[in-house]
Amino acid sequence: MTLKMDAADLHAFLETAFPQVQGDFIIADLSADRITVQMPVAERHLRPGDTVSGPAMFALADVTAYLIILANIGPKALAVTTNCSIDFMRKPAAGQMLVCEARLLKLGRALAVTDALIYSAGQAAPVARASLTYAIPRA
Repeated sequence: MTLKMDAADLHAFLETAFPQVQGDFIIADLSADRITVQMPVAERHLRPGDTVSGPAMFALADVTAYLIILANIGPKALAVTTNCSIDFMRKPAAGQMLVCEARLLKLGRALAVTDALIYSAGQAAPVARASLTYAIPRA
């Protein structure tokens, strides 16, 4: 499948449609069925216990899934999350970059299904795993 948006297109789309997250997410790798997105961990992402908050990790998984779907369907801002299940498995390092590797498992006319693993840079084992389903707007 040919991508409808490359990494530069996706970054430009995020800056325009979601200026509130500008600079929060970096697309490190992109293909038709896989994407790697990095999130530099800032103080606003931390919670007590010197670890990254669950909402920050959810945001990384959600944005990563959104981007792999948009890369395949084009700039449809109204593609929305309809389901997410996330398992927090390990404590991520507070001062490290988080890295999310997601796969596009199914891309249908109405729904897209993704699977994502989140890693703390420098750690081999994932810190979280998420399964996300998106509703795709009708043409």
